[in-house]
Amino acid sequence: MTGRLGVVPALVRSTFLVNAVYAESAREHGLTSQQGQLLCVLMGRPYGMGELGAVLGLAKSSLSGLVDRSERNGLVQREQDPGDARGIHVSLSKRGEQVAATFYAETCRRIDELPKGFDEDERAALDGLLSRIVLTNDVPAVFD
Repeated sequence: MTGRLGVVPALVRSTFLVNAVYAESAREHGLTSQQGQLLCVLMGRPYGMGELGAVLGLAKSSLSGLVDRSERNGLVQREQDPGDARGIHVSLSKRGEQVAATFYAETCRRIDELPKGFDEDERAALDGLLSRIVLTNDVPAVFD
């Protein structure tokens, strides 16, 4: 391939590509893309609702609906915050841990295949440039 798209079109189109891979993987695991994001975030640790909303970029009502649906599907559980009587933490259920682990591994495998044909130096360059973009713009960790 010899053509160049330009930075903006290339980033936008690559975002569509990654989102499509992510959505397909989520569907195959019986999840919505947002549920997949929620599970991946919660793999690290439980979160309070406010903190979770900030990481996922969701308004309180949208987050509540997402957590409600995920709880009904047995993926997450709400727990009282031991340090705050009014606070609630959301964590993965046992089933959620299993689904998150398989979803995460499969999605990582698929995304890792996107730059197939890149040699080691090209992959390192891509990693460096994309890492700078993400870190410079303080993008929250959703998919470590």
